[in-house]
Amino acid sequence: MRNGRAPFIAGFLFAPVLLYVVYVLIPYVRTAYFSLTDFNGFSPEYGFVGLGNYLELLKDEVYLRAIGHNAVVLTVFPIVTILLALFFAFMLNVGGRGDKAGIRGVRGSSLYKFIFFFPQVLSIAIVAVIWRRVFQSNDGGMINAVLMSLGLVDEEKPLLFLAESDSVIPPIHLGAFTLDAPVVLICLIGVAIWGGVGFYLVLFSAAMQSIPKDIYEAATLDGATRVQTFFRVTLPLLREHVSVAWIYLGIAALDFYALVIGLTPGAGGGGPNNASEVMSSWMLTSAFRSSRYDGFAFACAMGMSIALLTMLLAGVQFRLTRSRDKLEF
Repeated sequence: MRNGRAPFIAGFLFAPVLLYVVYVLIPYVRTAYFSLTDFNGFSPEYGFVGLGNYLELLKDEVYLRAIGHNAVVLTVFPIVTILLALFFAFMLNVGGRGDKAGIRGVRGSSLYKFIFFFPQVLSIAIVAVIWRRVFQSNDGGMINAVLMSLGLVDEEKPLLFLAESDSVIPPIHLGAFTLDAPVVLICLIGVAIWGGVGFYLVLFSAAMQSIPKDIYEAATLDGATRVQTFFRVTLPLLREHVSVAWIYLGIAALDFYALVIGLTPGAGGGGPNNASEVMSSWMLTSAFRSSRYDGFAFACAMGMSIALLTMLLAGVQFRLTRSRDKLEF
């Protein structure tokens, strides 16, 4: 039986494995190789420079600043998104009034889920157009228009959002790294949270609906409040789902390229004055818009560093969030 099933399984795996090798593994290997050269992306002639490009990364002030920006996003974006998604999911599934049938979710929870999830169906181009109009500082900016109509902002001096380079909080210097949170970066994180909460709300809602109602009813009979029920019943049973969400959001925070290039000024995004630059956006700029002869190889070194940081982050998160005692119900 096993010998008969092996060719059948191999036939199904051959095409996807081949595509994975050709379009994922081979490009990774070639990127790692080019990162050790002075390849400019066009000339077939290039030399081997070893770890020179990686040493240059440690001297690139913009790249070090971009790492600081990614660190800010990595700290704020996953935490706020997961907390909001958990709160809204719990309210929609367990926040309704109790009756003879037990604890129910709020009325119209399906409609609320659709509204929260709606940003997920929008392309990043549409999201960029919408939020550019919201944050626009000159004519047409929704936030400024509302504040001006209330007399809170002078029409001659509108608030700056995506074009603001000064920091809201004083920058924190950690050796060669600079951790700051410019206005433009805060706006980007807000848009990312707006777009991400709905997906994880639906994820957590599906997990909560799989928890037997008897558990909630038993907690209610024991006198537990909704807050106690959330922290002592719901959250422990959602540990694995929160872990998965944390990893996905952490990877998204290390990328963050789509919003940067779609919303921020500059040829490759990251403006103004590199105030919203992240590692991936600076990698693109270095590869195709840099005056360096070996800009392509330098960008390959950045790509490999991003890949290593992503795998390190995923490994750390798996380690921290892994539970040996799996809760079952």
